[in-house]
Amino acid sequence: MKKIMACFAAFLIVMIVCTVISKSVYAYRLPIVGTCRPESKYVEHKVEAEGIVVAGGEQIITYLPGLLIDTMPVHAGDRVEEGDILFQIDLQDLGKLIEEKKTEISKISLQIDAIVKNQAIAQQKKELELARAREDYNTTARIEDTLVGRAAESYSQAQEELEGDGGDEALKDALQSAAYEEADARAQRDEAVKQAGRKVEDILLPDNAASDLDLARVEEASLYAGMQELQQIMDSQGIVKAPFGGVVTEILAGVGDRVPDTAVLLISDESLPCQLKVTLDKEQKKYISLGDEMHVKIKGAGGDFEEKIAYLSESRTNPEKYEALIGLPENTGVPGASGTIFRSENGEKHKYCIPVTALYIKEDRNFIYVLKEREGILGQEYYVDEMNVKVIDKNENWAALEEGTLDKDSQIIISATMEIKKGDVVRWEQ
Repeated sequence: MKKIMACFAAFLIVMIVCTVISKSVYAYRLPIVGTCRPESKYVEHKVEAEGIVVAGGEQIITYLPGLLIDTMPVHAGDRVEEGDILFQIDLQDLGKLIEEKKTEISKISLQIDAIVKNQAIAQQKKELELARAREDYNTTARIEDTLVGRAAESYSQAQEELEGDGGDEALKDALQSAAYEEADARAQRDEAVKQAGRKVEDILLPDNAASDLDLARVEEASLYAGMQELQQIMDSQGIVKAPFGGVVTEILAGVGDRVPDTAVLLISDESLPCQLKVTLDKEQKKYISLGDEMHVKIKGAGGDFEEKIAYLSESRTNPEKYEALIGLPENTGVPGASGTIFRSENGEKHKYCIPVTALYIKEDRNFIYVLKEREGILGQEYYVDEMNVKVIDKNENWAALEEGTLDKDSQIIISATMEIKKGDVVRWEQ
């Protein structure tokens, strides 16, 4: 009996030892994780960006639109002095444009000659028509006056016959008929003369105002002026020189392009203080607004200073970027020098902040791993759970989460000795 009890006790000891060893081996193989609790913090935002000093103002260089640019020895950033060559026009193409102008001038000249000749012919026709109308008027008046005179004579004769015969009824009727005929003749004469006179008046009226000739002459003068301008460019070998000194800040048309109707290039206006031009990404733009004070440092200028954002807009060359201009004090910096802007903003205070190292992003979902406890095969164990979260603010170190997802005692996993996933059993490094 004693032997049996001794064997049983030895068996229990072996089982306990094996259990301890198994748990130790099992625990040894588990990932070790570190955790933290959510903290209440201000999520500070820092914006730091590098830029380049540019001229404070620019003047545009324009030229006759439509001309083909053959060469352009200058580049953006080059300094030019008054009289330096900016670009040269293609002389062969220019010659073609001059010949086209000459052809257009010849065409409009022929049109003007045709209009003048047609006007002369029309004037001759009008004068002839007027002469004939006046002749018709005189003839009509003469004929109608004759007819009226004959009717008056017939009336006088009928009256004399009536008076000499003593009042015969037939003679009275003849007298009445002669009176009517005389009245009709007078009325017919007046109407015929009136119509002939109106025809003369109509012909004497001024002609409708015609603008064809004036417009053609204006177009001819414009074409001639344009040809002279092109010829002057040809005489100068198509060379375009800088009207003043400065730095070429931007080129808007290059070799092989035709001169636009806006500007060919921009040259700095050295009478104005320089500016620092900085390119920002969308994230940086969130924390900078027009008029904000920025800490500015210009290389070689000696010392830092505070200046405001004077201009802020989307980049013309990259829609994903923004361009900001900060005015510099007078006599500070030279075009081409580098500079840096810096700004720090405390932002809002949030109750649930975690290190960004604890935040995972998959597709459009943000999630974290949290440490939880449960009953396992070998007793109480810690395991990994996954929790979706909504990020409301973030910087390079901290992420602020929307309230309601976590509590202050949640253990957020911030480190692990090996890769972990939801449901994994782990060891907690407290």
